[in-house]
Amino acid sequence: MDTIFALASARGKAGIAVIRISGPHAFAAARSLAGSVPRPRVAGLRQLASNGEVLDEALVLAFPAGASFTGEEVVELHLHGATATVSAVLRALGAIEGLRLAEAGEFTRRALENGRLDLAQVEGLADLIEAETEAQRKQALRVLSGEIGARAAEWRKDLIRAAALLEATIDFADEDVPVDVAPEVLALIGRVSDSLSMELRGFGASERIRDGFEVAIVGRPNAGKSTLLNALAGREAAITSEHAGTTRDVIEVRMDLDGLAVTILDTAGLRETGDVVEGIGVQRALERAERADLRVFLLDEEDVPLLGPRPGDLLVHGKGDIGPARQGLSVSGKTGAGLRELTAAIGAALSDRTAGAATITRERHRAAIFRAAEALESAGNQISGRGGVPELAADDLRRAVRALESLVGLVDVEDLLDEIFASFCIGK
Repeated sequence: MDTIFALASARGKAGIAVIRISGPHAFAAARSLAGSVPRPRVAGLRQLASNGEVLDEALVLAFPAGASFTGEEVVELHLHGATATVSAVLRALGAIEGLRLAEAGEFTRRALENGRLDLAQVEGLADLIEAETEAQRKQALRVLSGEIGARAAEWRKDLIRAAALLEATIDFADEDVPVDVAPEVLALIGRVSDSLSMELRGFGASERIRDGFEVAIVGRPNAGKSTLLNALAGREAAITSEHAGTTRDVIEVRMDLDGLAVTILDTAGLRETGDVVEGIGVQRALERAERADLRVFLLDEEDVPLLGPRPGDLLVHGKGDIGPARQGLSVSGKTGAGLRELTAAIGAALSDRTAGAATITRERHRAAIFRAAEALESAGNQISGRGGVPELAADDLRRAVRALESLVGLVDVEDLLDEIFASFCIGK
């Protein structure tokens, strides 16, 4: 395998920059610049030089093969973060025979190939790098810690036991083996099936934590939706005007709300209109509001036309700075009155929906769990139903095990790897 290197920290001026080297010649490459390598996992201050020219003073950390992130020899050079310093050290490494610049995600791919991470952990690492909110951080860290792999291993163990019992009765029917293994096999299948069903039920919530929720502000024209969006965003994200129908397209603002990633949507005012362009805006508003996780109905003196609230939607009186006091939530985007109460209500409504979040977080995970659940349902029917064929049930169990193995990247994922690692930056 080639020895690779790359800047592992963010580009640009910084106090510290970290260059990572991984592969069979990592220690030798570090010695060529630093003169010597500190003992494993102990940082040592070294002067880096190339062709007699001093490049920098750096902390050098060495990790032996089998005890590093990639599973290979790894050296980290903690430099001063000047752009010129980083460039000089990268040039010096590139001039060493046998070294090359790493490709996007190549360090993490080597960690997968060397058994340091499973595929679900790789995806958890990608999510952790992209995490914007506290909920996303916690969820990604849970996946990175190997929780999905640990659960998959438990399910796989039960199913292999069930398959072994079935195949013993098939292959050794005349031998001294249990004659009726159906109760134990069905119990094992039932236990795994229940656990898989819980994951499938909670997938929507965990996917929303990862991707973010959408909250649409809907109401009649000139109800104060754009002013409210600007107040929530803390900036002029949308044009406001006293003339009704100003908003023609959906305006989106991404926010961190109580640790959840939330996109607030300002939509066109809902009304019947003969204006073609405004009509397109109204149709887009209805479509996005239907797909939104939560709608905030901003009420004025009249009901909101064309769209009715769903259970869990919030009904809020707008322009709370004028007019009489009203019962329930009331908000003013102009003065900020009621904003805290509104954001608390939105946060509480969305937090309730994350209470049953699953361990799995991606559509690939859901598809693998669903295939396993389907195979187990078929196996259970073969065992418990009249005229069932044990050989078919055993094959169903093997299909379920294979689906769970694909969950952590043991089988059937080669075609996905390039796509997954393309999302990583160089140096990770």
